[in-house]
Amino acid sequence: MKNTILFLFVVSFFFLANPTKSFALKLQADTTTAVPDDLDFTTVGSEQDSAANDKVQDTTAVSTTAKTEVAPSNTSEKPVSLWVTFGLGLLAGIAAFFLPCIFPMVPLTVGFFTKRAESRAKGIRSAIIYGLSIIVIYVGLGVIITLIWGASALNQISTNGFFNILIFLILVIFGVSFLGAFEITLPSSFVNKLDAKSDSKGFGGIFFMAATLAVVSFSCTGPLIGTSLVAINTDLLTPIVVMFGFSLSLALIFTMFAIFPSLMTGLPKSGGWLNSIKVVLGFLELGLALKFLSTADLAYHWGILDREVFLAIWIVLAILLGVYLLGKIKFSHDSDLAYVSVPRLFIATASFVFAVYLIPGLWGAPLKAVSSLVPPLSTQDFVIGEGSGTATTSTTKTKRKYSEFLHIPHNIDGFFDYEEALAYSKTVNKPLFLDFTGHGCVNCREMEAKVWSDPRVLKKLKEDYIVVSLYTDDKTPLPEAEQFRSEVLKTQVNSVGLKFQHLQGERYKTLAQPYYVLLDTDGKELVTPPIGVEYDIDKYLAYLDKGLAEFANKK
Repeated sequence: MKNTILFLFVVSFFFLANPTKSFALKLQADTTTAVPDDLDFTTVGSEQDSAANDKVQDTTAVSTTAKTEVAPSNTSEKPVSLWVTFGLGLLAGIAAFFLPCIFPMVPLTVGFFTKRAESRAKGIRSAIIYGLSIIVIYVGLGVIITLIWGASALNQISTNGFFNILIFLILVIFGVSFLGAFEITLPSSFVNKLDAKSDSKGFGGIFFMAATLAVVSFSCTGPLIGTSLVAINTDLLTPIVVMFGFSLSLALIFTMFAIFPSLMTGLPKSGGWLNSIKVVLGFLELGLALKFLSTADLAYHWGILDREVFLAIWIVLAILLGVYLLGKIKFSHDSDLAYVSVPRLFIATASFVFAVYLIPGLWGAPLKAVSSLVPPLSTQDFVIGEGSGTATTSTTKTKRKYSEFLHIPHNIDGFFDYEEALAYSKTVNKPLFLDFTGHGCVNCREMEAKVWSDPRVLKKLKEDYIVVSLYTDDKTPLPEAEQFRSEVLKTQVNSVGLKFQHLQGERYKTLAQPYYVLLDTDGKELVTPPIGVEYDIDKYLAYLDKGLAEFANKK
């Protein structure tokens, strides 16, 4: 039984740590940044718009502004993303139940309600109140997180270097803690006070019993909650929805055992297998932490975590996890492993298979299954046969703007600046393919690896369109003469990324990535509305074909 639980735990946490389209769990609006409804958007062609495109104008002139309510790029995607977020919270709660800080609390909880129950009906009522108290406590924490940081600040996690480095360090600390180096706990005096209040009669005692559970289990739930909050892109509702899903699963489990104490007989006894779950979780957290360091590394072009370095670390972690599960590595809190069970062997095998799958990536294999999490091929130093994902040097004599530090996958010979690409499109009489993307955009990497790589799509992008990839999270500073104040973003535009964030927000009233816009040589849209994430290759081809047909009709 306990080995089966270990197997289910690892599978459920894999979904949590990799919320991509793999295994049908895709957060469609992964990098969508909601623009507040009260923002004033400047009219296209105004002086601020020209400034966004490298044309510094007289700031004393008056630009026309229009107050526009921002519509989501795909309104059908938002409910899906919230449901997936809720599901991830549920999985995190189920995983947390089998951690050594929570699982041993089941007998204590059952004993608590058995002593208090004067009748069957009162016992059920108390158990339900206990479950609701757990939900109130955790959802309340989600509300506090939202009120303190707000939607816009939380959203910086996906693009801001400081937040990514902070999350990387936090996840490393969590991972090392789960490996047994130390315990993350709250002050014992605080725990003792809550425990004392739980002995009081009435609803207050039940509530403080739930609070005691939350506090005592913090060393296990804290890292798991933190991981679930940062493993997915955050917006205003994310902390609340994650906490609700997390607490609901815990509440249902504990309430069920409180109402039906006889179910405890079917539970495995506490033991070393609980610590094995923590160690497995520690390895997974260390692997996930690299994604956030990579995002900051790409945005600031530090070059400290190239693709092969990233993959090498993942390969080593996967091998170490497999060796640990086979009992060849023992940490301080581990008990002796008398034999290797079948589920444990399967998990170890899966870990070794994952490591073997990653190895060809060291020489340029695309690794489509994890393309959204690993750095792009353009960061790879060595690729056999030059690689299908690296960018080639521009065929034009003039060096293209930002091409020294930005790249387009699949050898697409494109641009990185809107104005430059628009001027070139007029000389060759081809339509523009605007690709609003980002270094930290998970869905962008998925689209490039799974849709752009299709030969039919790639042929159209290379031969029929002028591709311009506009990185909205790049931190490269703009020359002082090109900087300006954006009324769209309510901030000073002083980086390449903010420049194109302003352009996208002003013209298309969204800051979602990926976001694909087809334009003619005058900068007018060929197909409306533009599209975002679209994994159906036939639909994506139809969008590109429609743009070409509209462009041909305008000739």
